[in-house]
Amino acid sequence: MAEDYDSKQYLEGVDTYWRAANYLSVGQLYLRDNPLLNRDLTSDDVKIKPIGHWGTIVSQNFIYAHLNRVIKKYDLNMFYIEGSGHGGQVMVSNSYLDGSYSEIYPNISQDEKGLQKLFKQFSFPGGVASHAAPETPGSIHEGGELGYSLSHGTGAILDNPDVIAAVEIGDGESETGPLATSWFSDKFINPIKDGAVLPIINMNGFKISNPTILSRMSDEDLTSYFKGMGWDPEFVEVKNPDDHEPVHEDMAKAMDEAIKKIKAIQKNARENNDNSLPNWPMIIFRSPKGWTGPKEDFDGNPVEGSFRAHQVPLPIASGAMEHADQLVSWLKSYKPEDFFNADGTIKQEVRDMAPKGEQRMAMNPITNGGIKPEPLKLPDYKKYAIKVKTPGAITAQDMIVWSDWVADTMKLNPTNFRAFGPDETKSNRLYSMLDTGKRQWEEPIKEPNDENMAPQGRVIDSQLSEHQAEGWLEGYVLTGRHGFFATYESFGRVVDSMLTQHMKWLRKASEQTWRKQYPSLNFVDTSTVFQQDHNGYTHQDPGMLTHLYEKKPELIREYLPGDANTLLAVADVAFRSYQTINLLVTSKHPRPQWFSIDEATNLVHNGLGYIDWASTDQGQEPDVVFAAAGSEPTWEVFAAVSLLHDEFPELKMRVINVVDLLRLRSPKKDPRGLSDEEFDRYFTTDKPVIFAFHGYEDLVRDMFFDRHNHNLRVHGYRENGDITTPFDMRVLNELDRYHLAKDALLSMPEYAVKGAYFEQRMDDMVAKHTAYIRENGTDMPEVTNWKWTPLK
Repeated sequence: MAEDYDSKQYLEGVDTYWRAANYLSVGQLYLRDNPLLNRDLTSDDVKIKPIGHWGTIVSQNFIYAHLNRVIKKYDLNMFYIEGSGHGGQVMVSNSYLDGSYSEIYPNISQDEKGLQKLFKQFSFPGGVASHAAPETPGSIHEGGELGYSLSHGTGAILDNPDVIAAVEIGDGESETGPLATSWFSDKFINPIKDGAVLPIINMNGFKISNPTILSRMSDEDLTSYFKGMGWDPEFVEVKNPDDHEPVHEDMAKAMDEAIKKIKAIQKNARENNDNSLPNWPMIIFRSPKGWTGPKEDFDGNPVEGSFRAHQVPLPIASGAMEHADQLVSWLKSYKPEDFFNADGTIKQEVRDMAPKGEQRMAMNPITNGGIKPEPLKLPDYKKYAIKVKTPGAITAQDMIVWSDWVADTMKLNPTNFRAFGPDETKSNRLYSMLDTGKRQWEEPIKEPNDENMAPQGRVIDSQLSEHQAEGWLEGYVLTGRHGFFATYESFGRVVDSMLTQHMKWLRKASEQTWRKQYPSLNFVDTSTVFQQDHNGYTHQDPGMLTHLYEKKPELIREYLPGDANTLLAVADVAFRSYQTINLLVTSKHPRPQWFSIDEATNLVHNGLGYIDWASTDQGQEPDVVFAAAGSEPTWEVFAAVSLLHDEFPELKMRVINVVDLLRLRSPKKDPRGLSDEEFDRYFTTDKPVIFAFHGYEDLVRDMFFDRHNHNLRVHGYRENGDITTPFDMRVLNELDRYHLAKDALLSMPEYAVKGAYFEQRMDDMVAKHTAYIRENGTDMPEVTNWKWTPLK
């Protein structure tokens, strides 16, 4: 007999399930024992310091219970994203009710003993987090930093046509810049090949201690706003917090309407090949903050429906049991006899309210590595290489060369590889990728002014928001697909905290044996600090290198390819990897090309290498070591070596090029780091090291700190910038060839006398450069016309 999902009896079952989830959520907040209240509550039963949040819990449990209903009614492939901050009990409680929590964690059994463990572990030392963390079944979004729930949900449903992401959004979260920005997501969801997001605003009226802006707006104003943004809102409101029957009926109708609209949009699009932009449904749910919880605190102040419900609504703890009877009354108000058997198991009729198997939102494969994850198919990068016979003889643009490889990667992976960015793709020279992949764009396309746009494109860069692009990429890779984010180096910093949160997710997920692997997140910084000559100081910041350097070493890779062939070899390694954040810092401007593809491959696989054709110490102890990490540093080191060799042919110089920067770390800090013996073979134990570096100098100093050789002089970005010539950016930071060559001589006492005139010549060249650019507005011929010549 078919289930009548619209009947009053079924909605009564939804209510019982909801009350069970609420009971479990309160128990997790306060209790460490006596989960069924089979005896009087004692101080030993209550946590010493209850930690967590209450305000959004009941409304989220309500939403979750009704999502279960529509999953069953419409046979949906749906998962849940919890956007509200600190609602960790919700997904734990619901996954426990549907049995999935105990399947994953058998020690949290479906009985009184397991229930006691479930309660005690929440927000407890050695237990589980107060967010929807990686240890929480069904989660891909922890929400420790608010604003990314809708972006993550959208990224997850791209190229997943049968999936609906039910995205719960807190009304406080709605006030963040990233979330406000993410309402534009509907402009990039293709109804033919993508799934759908169902945003549900959890409008409870208050943040930590302030009212929320959206909650003070009328339904009419909210309708105007969201319809203008392309959404079609349904409203549900709790008019009487103590009468639950009407709101169950209203939510069931609203969710039915939303699912019918989604299905109708997709049916029309897929049957008629109609790419036109639809108005996707959403739900706005008004309910009291802390709904079904205490009405007042012990001083008579309102709690339910106020900001006071935000965290722990009653100050009851092991050492504060004076009002423990109110906690008991609160728990018993949910009528636990309706959903618990005497032994603490969940009654079967309650468990039956949840979907079964992988239709349970906690067990949907999309939330654990993807529905059908496939490794990325990569073309042979060596076929795209520049044929470098003489170092520096060929000039090319690294990103243009790389773009051909990326374009063919898109051809090989038409449904599981994408590029993301904030309207900088063309500026970043990824021309052939745009020609091949096109920009995904669901609004009308107006040619000839709209270029490389298509409803089913593989590049999403048409919204000028780093937050949105990064959020989409995170949602995409967390659901088992592959991609990269490319942006101007300086403004990658806009989302560095998002990368931190992603790193934290990867770390905690790797500790869960049941979690599958995630493809790496590839972050491409280009239009970099030393080539931002026309945008100036505001666009000059290489700090992402330092930011990620401080994170967990096993999860971070930082690559600084010196030319196009090295970039190709780096990308082949990075795009094949899993469970890391790969930062690629690369050039987009014309540059000399230094390394053959085989040299580049060796540099990448080793992380760094000895450049024999630029070194003059073969088989001998060097007088000085030059090291370079980055495009411009590599260029300037070769030029400095050439200057010194022409003047002092007897000088024994060693040149090291560093691509995989973090290989320089000590194995005490990073298991991938060079041993001291290996490090010393490259850098010696005492000879001066002139290190030309793309980023902030202290990063390199830190890596040398616990090595033997402290005779280090770093030339990196010194926070000196301007709108100026490309070479002057290097001069301003003393990363240019003249400063490098001069510093090398200054580091060797034996050249104090015979090197003095050379040092003066270097100063003179810097002065000449400064005067020349101020007169001519471009770099002097000594720089622009310089070519590498083989060392004699």
